[in-house]
Amino acid sequence: MWSSMQVTRQLVDPYTLISRKQSWLLVFLGFTALGFLNFEYRYLDDLARNHPHTFAMRLFEEMNGAYAGLLLSPLFLWLVRRTRIRKDNWWRMVPLTLLTFAVISVCDTTLMSISRRDLAPVFGLGPYDYGNMFYRYPMEFAQHVLLFSVAVTTIYFVDSYREARNRRLATADLEARLAEAQLQNLRLQLQPHFLFNALNTISSVMHEDVNRADTMLGQLGDLLRGTLRLGHAQEIPLKEEVSLLRLYIAIMEERFGEDLKVRIDVDPTLSEALVPQLILQPLVENSIRYARGVNSSKLDILVVAHRDSDHMTLRVSDNGPGIANLEEQQWRKGIGLSNTEQRLAGLYGEGQRMSLENANGLIVTIRVPLRVPAA
Repeated sequence: MWSSMQVTRQLVDPYTLISRKQSWLLVFLGFTALGFLNFEYRYLDDLARNHPHTFAMRLFEEMNGAYAGLLLSPLFLWLVRRTRIRKDNWWRMVPLTLLTFAVISVCDTTLMSISRRDLAPVFGLGPYDYGNMFYRYPMEFAQHVLLFSVAVTTIYFVDSYREARNRRLATADLEARLAEAQLQNLRLQLQPHFLFNALNTISSVMHEDVNRADTMLGQLGDLLRGTLRLGHAQEIPLKEEVSLLRLYIAIMEERFGEDLKVRIDVDPTLSEALVPQLILQPLVENSIRYARGVNSSKLDILVVAHRDSDHMTLRVSDNGPGIANLEEQQWRKGIGLSNTEQRLAGLYGEGQRMSLENANGLIVTIRVPLRVPAA
């Protein structure tokens, strides 16, 4: 149950689809594409102005500018996130953001000046003159403001998406933990309730037949060890649930002898199908407590499990008097039935159904999705 719940609460997120290396590769390709686009603009502008033979120089300049920006992008990203503008700090962060633009622009222009001066001769382009830096810095800043504004908008958008995603994941995780705690509490409510009733049954035999009481205590020990072995699992294979039920029935048959007959009819193909732990025992216990008629102490109980398309149906029926005023809903569910109903709703939501019917006794029918443990 909880593995499937965890799967459903994992939201689709692009950050989980690519690794850190792949993300940096995409950034590299993005700056490379920007460099080629700028080169295409500048070179075609030269050709339009009848200035041929600038291919190598324009390619060198624009790719140098793109990769200088790539080298400074981690610093820019860090500064932008440190000076993020919000409703409660805009008056302080707007000046800091503009200062970030200025600092990165100066660094970028300086880096381009130094790298072009040193690399141009290496590529056979001769000495490189970047011009008067007194004018170059404000000229480049004017272009950088537009590029930086687009970059900041993109960073804010991505970070806002990430924060919203994390909030959704945290909320979903909290809701899942709360639901798990509620289900765990419901399951644990059954154990002391069942244990009290079982010990009460054994105590009623203790002064009549010590050997029988001793046998029943041994059977109760087997049943408790079985529940402990299954741990905190909310769902277990049907064969495990039936094994627990048989241990409980053995105690009750020791108590009531020939007056109690319980038949179990389970589709063998459903042995691995998952059912809520201790879902059948409260229903059988309910029949034993309330279905023994006034005129006859004989009680027949039938437990059935069969496949119903993509669902599984569990049915517990007895030959008792049923529930008075069942159709008018003028009756009160005990701990066993109300607990079972809440657990089913918590585990399966709208995918389950539990119904009670008077038909020559009480019939309790449970319909749950047919699932098997993951391989």
